[in-house]
Amino acid sequence: MAELIMEELTPLVSAQYGAFYLAEETGRGTQLRLIGSYGYPDDTQRPDRIPLGRSLVGQAARNRRPITVDDLPPAYVTISSGLGQISPTALKVLPIVVDEQVLGVIELASVTRFTQIHEDFLGQLMETIGVNVNTIVANGRTDELLGESQRLTAELQSRSEELQVQQDELQRSNAELEEKATLLATQNRDIEAKNLQIEQARQELEARAQQLSLASKYKSEFLANMSHELRTPLNSLLILAQLLAQNPSHNLTPKQVEYAGIIHSAGSDLLQLINDILDLSKVEAGKMDISPERVALRRLLDYVEATFRPMTSQKSLEFTMSTAPGVPVDLLTDDSRLRQVLRNLLSNAVKFTERGGVGLHIEPAVDQNIPAAVHRGGAVVAFHVKDTGIGIPEQQLETIFGAFQQADGTTSRKYGGTGLGLSITREIAHLLGGAVTVDSTPGQGSTFTLYLPVARADFEELAQGAQPGEASQGDGAADHPRGSQALTGAGGPTHRRRRILVVEERPRGLLTLVAESTVANLTRGHHGGDPREVIDVTTTVDAQEAAGALAAEPCHCVVLELGMSGGEASRFLDALDGDPALASVPVLVHNGQRADVTLDPALRSRSAARSLEIFSSLDELRERIALHLSAEEPGDVLPLVRPEKPQPEQTLVVDGTFTGRTVLVVDDDARNLFALSGILELHGFKVLHAENGRKGVDTLLAHPEICLVLMDVMMPEMDGYAATTEIRSMSQYTDLPVVAVTAKAMPGDREKALQSGASDYVTKPVDANDLIACVRRWLSA
Repeated sequence: MAELIMEELTPLVSAQYGAFYLAEETGRGTQLRLIGSYGYPDDTQRPDRIPLGRSLVGQAARNRRPITVDDLPPAYVTISSGLGQISPTALKVLPIVVDEQVLGVIELASVTRFTQIHEDFLGQLMETIGVNVNTIVANGRTDELLGESQRLTAELQSRSEELQVQQDELQRSNAELEEKATLLATQNRDIEAKNLQIEQARQELEARAQQLSLASKYKSEFLANMSHELRTPLNSLLILAQLLAQNPSHNLTPKQVEYAGIIHSAGSDLLQLINDILDLSKVEAGKMDISPERVALRRLLDYVEATFRPMTSQKSLEFTMSTAPGVPVDLLTDDSRLRQVLRNLLSNAVKFTERGGVGLHIEPAVDQNIPAAVHRGGAVVAFHVKDTGIGIPEQQLETIFGAFQQADGTTSRKYGGTGLGLSITREIAHLLGGAVTVDSTPGQGSTFTLYLPVARADFEELAQGAQPGEASQGDGAADHPRGSQALTGAGGPTHRRRRILVVEERPRGLLTLVAESTVANLTRGHHGGDPREVIDVTTTVDAQEAAGALAAEPCHCVVLELGMSGGEASRFLDALDGDPALASVPVLVHNGQRADVTLDPALRSRSAARSLEIFSSLDELRERIALHLSAEEPGDVLPLVRPEKPQPEQTLVVDGTFTGRTVLVVDDDARNLFALSGILELHGFKVLHAENGRKGVDTLLAHPEICLVLMDVMMPEMDGYAATTEIRSMSQYTDLPVVAVTAKAMPGDREKALQSGASDYVTKPVDANDLIACVRRWLSA
């Protein structure tokens, strides 16, 4: 139609050029598309679509008014024929409007001006053309809708047929269901009979569950009561190992002294593990006692500062402590248990933080943040332990509080530990009436918060009548030297008075806190202490003051800080040696750092002439303080128990078969590397070390002379299974003996190691003869 209109209209108004544009809706708005023309020039640069407002065509459509241009400039548009070309001088742009809606635009150009007759004619004609265009567009839309309707009708007919088929199937299914209903009625009777049997079985299961619960309770009670039996032999082992490491008789080689040090370190780790297991068992069995007392917050912060400042300094971490306004001066709670909770949280923070810092912030808790499990009825204080460590994934925030659970429990985890600390922490917090929460972002750090009531009403009742656990500074100044503290148990009118002297550089420093906590345990009846006795803790800060305190009143034992500046420790020991009356006073020396080489011989000679013991472990120091304070008289300490007839040890048979051969030991524990290397070097092997599977593979590639690999299973970065598999993937190492060494001895571990490519499998603790026999077997094959 557009072509027909242009063919008739253009010559009728003496025009030589004409174009018909139809308005269409697009994603970019209304556009005018060229659908018909007359004498249209062959110019590819002219657009086929024109948006509203663009050029005179778009402007006429937007304004809905004709546009007339006379005296067009040359080359505006060219009208061509076979004989030549000419430029028009007049232009007419006419919008096609129906009911205020633009349907299109007609553009005409002529070499002469349009007359008034032409303009009147075009004005009337546009209305007629608009009606026709509107009719054609409407008819097209109607045809389109009709086609869509026909398509939908056909689709509905098809669906109707499908529904009819489904209805027929449902009728058949109903018939089958009626048959099955009869069968189900019969089966119901059978089910009722089986339900009776199930009920009987359920009752039997409940009875067995009660038996299991009772057995679990007995287990927990047994472990909780085994504390002394487990700690006593291990304590002897630690003390004897330390004595060997000190080598007082100078009859051990440096290698043997190092062996003894490794034994002592491993024993200390075992003691900590036993303590954690016993604490958890005590909680489960309801055996963990709570002894509420007034705990001064300043004293608690001093303990935290003295304990964790060295740990963070060693790892180059920033350590901060702060308190917010409104924090109470003291809390009514169990001092030792509160310290244990903070110790666990801060130890974890230091352990899992490689850079940045660790902080403790104490503030009054906001009501909306306090967990529901916290014992209410008064003010609540919040202890926030924040670190910039590795963080914890959200899905594991609850898992980490389970016993023996860690965020990374795989065999290739980077950080060691049993996973007991947080489980014990949560249980102790519950016993204190508080709760522990955690907020963490992986890669940014964690914040553990302990919410604790300032004073529980039931704790007030328990604490009534008990003397405060800490005397104020200055009280009894006439009776006790500076820093003296008297701790008294509840008892009868008669009291036995004992005194312990602490000599350290800082008033009320770490050793004073250790002594006070030990004395507090004794006065509560722990370690066999008499609850009717009075024990004084006196602190001095230099040799002269300490000697004066000893001369004024005898002491059961002296705790001495070895690292005091200015040689104060040596001067104090010289003062003791110069007074025969003080020769029997036991001296417990704490060596917080490596002993000075020049001072070590003097200490050794003194330890042979008097009761002098040197400790680097605070736990050992606590045990020895308790032992000395439990004695009737100063120095009256029972000797360590030694077996009367020690069992002869099986000696290693050493020959020169393996001299010069190279073995690679892959283990992340330096003590295990040391122990295995000692056995292998004794038989002439050259030993290479690697601390994880990845470095083990790299070391193997760098040293083709390696003839055998001892591969630990649990290591960071790459575990032993993955390392063995990678070694076996290399053609040159398909026959290399790889012996798996692990502390795990569960069923299936051997098969797993062998499946990864290991040649053989040995378990820790490794027997030296068994290890050499295994090595000999594979190197002789």
